[in-house]
Amino acid sequence: MPALRKYPQEVRERAVRMVFEVREQTANAPGAIARVAQQLGVHREALRSWVRQAEVDGGQRPGTSTADAQRIAELEREVRELRRANEILKSAAAFFRPGTRPPTAQIVAFIDAHREQFGVEPICQVLDVAPATYYAARNRPPSTREQRDEQLSAEIIRLWNDNFEVYGVRKMWKALNRQGVAVARCTVARLMRRLGLSGAVRGDHKRRTTIAEPLCPRPADLVERDFAAPAPNRLWVADLTYIHTWSGFVYAAFVIDVFSRMIVGWRLTDHLRTDLPLDALEMAIWRRGGQADTLDGLVHHSDRGCQYLSIRYTDRLADAGAVSSVGSRGDSYDNALAESTIGLYKTELIHRRGPWKGLDDVEIATMEWVDWYNNRRLHSACQDLPPAEYEALYRAEINSATLAPAT
Repeated sequence: MPALRKYPQEVRERAVRMVFEVREQTANAPGAIARVAQQLGVHREALRSWVRQAEVDGGQRPGTSTADAQRIAELEREVRELRRANEILKSAAAFFRPGTRPPTAQIVAFIDAHREQFGVEPICQVLDVAPATYYAARNRPPSTREQRDEQLSAEIIRLWNDNFEVYGVRKMWKALNRQGVAVARCTVARLMRRLGLSGAVRGDHKRRTTIAEPLCPRPADLVERDFAAPAPNRLWVADLTYIHTWSGFVYAAFVIDVFSRMIVGWRLTDHLRTDLPLDALEMAIWRRGGQADTLDGLVHHSDRGCQYLSIRYTDRLADAGAVSSVGSRGDSYDNALAESTIGLYKTELIHRRGPWKGLDDVEIATMEWVDWYNNRRLHSACQDLPPAEYEALYRAEINSATLAPAT
């Protein structure tokens, strides 16, 4: 498509003048605009708009004159500039402490954070800072203190990660000096505050979800911490967890196929009754085909929670042809794979996107996460493949047995 031509102002004025002259000669007969447009080689509608604007400017037609339009454009530009200055001042009020002029480094950081939105020159104009000051600070080499802070920050991050991310200011200061890094405690506090690092705070924030049933007989532990399966539907693990929400606790139950680490069943409710894990189990049975012979020989492993040892739950397992397996009391290692999957659920979804309002938004987010986990998330236990793709490869190559089970 050819680019639109921009007519010179002289051509516009001459064309409009000729239209008026033709109209005077022909007593306002129609066709003056088309005739002039054809003879001058301009677009008919463009000439028509020029003539209308000239009539407005001359008071012959109602509308906004050219002078008024220019004034309106200037006022709109001034309003945009004032709004931009107001937004800059709002951002600066949240960025800087009131009462004193902020240091140059803080001003530079603010400009860097907002230059894409407002531009350097407008920000400097509003903050009464010379643009040369900003560019000089950007190009100035780091000071001795800044270099020292960078070195200490790397050491602090390394030590914090090497010590289970639990060291606070005092222990971090002690650890640095024990390793021969001479540093003041106030410096450690300043750098840890800048890095957003803090020590672990004691306190019991856990809620009990596994309530052992002391009276009923318990199945044996058929897994014995060997979380490996030669094929799908040979070993499932199940467990419960809880989520803090504004409206109270929400409880989640998961059923995981050990072969591919796929979540085959899940359910969220606001209670810990047997219906919670039973609904997750029903989903798993339905998802895996729903036929009894499909799950014949399946081992279902869980902890000693009363929900998993209830009559309704164990009867449903028996109806599906599955064998129940239960770990020892108070030992999370006996159900480590389910604990690990729930840990991923908490880390990748619950803790990163919280706080949560209630059951509904947690359930929707869990549905999205489970779909991503099963179909797109790369899993190291599945040769860095998604669980669904890992199972598909197994079924495609089941006769050749070229795909090893996850370990």
